[in-house]
Amino acid sequence: MTLYTLDHFIDGAERAPAEGHYTEGFDPRTGQTISRVALGNAEDMALAVAAAQRAFAAWRDMRPLARGRLLTQTALAIRAQARELATIESRETGKSTPQALGEIEGVAQYFELYGGLATALQGETIGLGAGYHSYTLREPYGVVGAILPWNAPLNQAGRACAPALAAGNTVVVKPSESTSGSVLALARLLIGCGVPAGVFNVVTGIGAEAGEALVRHPKVRKIAFTGSLRAGQQIGRIAADRVLPLTLELGGKSPDIVFADADLALAAPGVLKGFLTHAGQVCLSGTRILVERSIHDAFVAAMREAMASYRIGAADSTVGPMTTRAQYEKVQAYYAIARAEGAVAEVGGQLPDDPALAGGWFVSPTLYSGVDNSMRIAREEIFGPVACVIPFDDEAQAITIANDTEYGLAAGIWTCDLARAHRVAAQLDAGQIYVNEYMAGGVETPLGGYKMSGYGREKGLEALHHYTHVKCVTVRL
Repeated sequence: MTLYTLDHFIDGAERAPAEGHYTEGFDPRTGQTISRVALGNAEDMALAVAAAQRAFAAWRDMRPLARGRLLTQTALAIRAQARELATIESRETGKSTPQALGEIEGVAQYFELYGGLATALQGETIGLGAGYHSYTLREPYGVVGAILPWNAPLNQAGRACAPALAAGNTVVVKPSESTSGSVLALARLLIGCGVPAGVFNVVTGIGAEAGEALVRHPKVRKIAFTGSLRAGQQIGRIAADRVLPLTLELGGKSPDIVFADADLALAAPGVLKGFLTHAGQVCLSGTRILVERSIHDAFVAAMREAMASYRIGAADSTVGPMTTRAQYEKVQAYYAIARAEGAVAEVGGQLPDDPALAGGWFVSPTLYSGVDNSMRIAREEIFGPVACVIPFDDEAQAITIANDTEYGLAAGIWTCDLARAHRVAAQLDAGQIYVNEYMAGGVETPLGGYKMSGYGREKGLEALHHYTHVKCVTVRL
C-alpha cells in the first residue's frame, strides 16, 4: 500500500516538519498503516503562530460583513466537497460514510452560522449621567489555539474555529496525530475560498510536543481544547501560569433517565443512539441509563432486542471500530473490570467473534445490568459503545444518582410529563439537557460542561462571546 504524507499547513502552504520526523497513521478498520504524519515541535509551532500574528491585524480590521462572507463561502465549498472530506474522515476515524457526511454537514453549518453572525458582535452604551459617554467594545483576542480530539476532527475544527474567525481572531490548530487529514483539507479549502494566508494554520503532531508548545507560546492569547480530563488538567496548569483564558470541553459520564411514563417505543432506540453513535466515541454519550424500577426488566429486554439489529463492520455498518489502538485496548480492559465488579452483560461484554473483523479495532456494543452507581463502569468514562443500566425508585432518587458524578456534560430525560421534564432538568448538574431525544439540538445551541466536564461554551451565539475581550471606554464630555 502506498502511504500518503500529511505535512503542516502554515501561512497558506504545506510545510514539512522542522526536524523531518513523522509518525504513522492507521486505518482502524484494518489496523494497517496508511499515512506518514508530520511530527511538529516548538519550532514548527513558532512558525505557525508567527504567521497567525502577521495575519491578525488585517483580518481583525476587515469589515465584519466581508469576513462573514468568506466564512459563508467556505460553508458552500464544504458542501461541494463533502464526499471527498467524508472519505478522508472515514478512512482515519473508522466511522461510516453516512455518519461522516452528517458531521461534515454540521461543519458547513458552523461556518454558515458564524458567517451570518460576524456582524452580531455589538457593544453597548452605559448611562453614567450628564457629562459622560461610556460604551463597551468586543474585541478579538488575537491568535487562538485550537487543540482537537481524534473522534470528530473536522466537526470539532468547525465548532472551535468558525466562531473564533468570525470574531476576528486568527487560529493555529493542533489536530490529533491519529486524525489530521480532514483538518488539513479544510485549511486548503479556506485558502481556496479567499481566506488570507496565515489566518488558519495547522501543525500536526502529539500533544506533549506540538500541543504543549501551542499552549506555552507567548503570542497565543486563548486556547480552545476538547479532549480528556487528564489532558485538560495539564493544559489548565500551564494556562494558570500564563493567565491564559481557556475553553475546555472534557469528559462525561452522562445520565439518560427513563421514567415509567415515557413513550418506551421512542425511548429504547433513542437511548441506544445516545451511547452507540460513533461506537460510543462521543463525549456526550448517555452511558449511565437510569430506568425507573417498575419498567426496568421490560426496558432492558427492549434494548437487548433493539441492539440485535446493530451491525458491527468496516463498511457502512451501524457500529464501526475504535479509532485508536489505545482506545481498543481500553474498552477491553473495562470488559474485565465489569466482570470483576459482578455486572451482568445483557449484550456484548467481549470482543466480536466475526473473522471478517480480524485485524481491525472492533469491539462489541455492550449493555450491562446489575450495576450500581459506585461501580467503576458507572463512574469512569469508557469512551466506547458500553453502557450500564441503573434502577431508581422515584424522581428524587433519579436526580441524586444522575448528579452523583464528577462530570456534568449532558443528561437525557424520557417522560411524557412536561412538568416533570422541566422540573428535573432544572435540578440536573449538566450543561445541556435533552428531553425525549438524546443529542437533540444543533449548531445554534450552546454546549459546555459543569464540574469536571470543563468550562466555557461552544456553539451558538454564546460561543462568539468566548472568543472576545470586553473593553469599556468612558469619556468625560
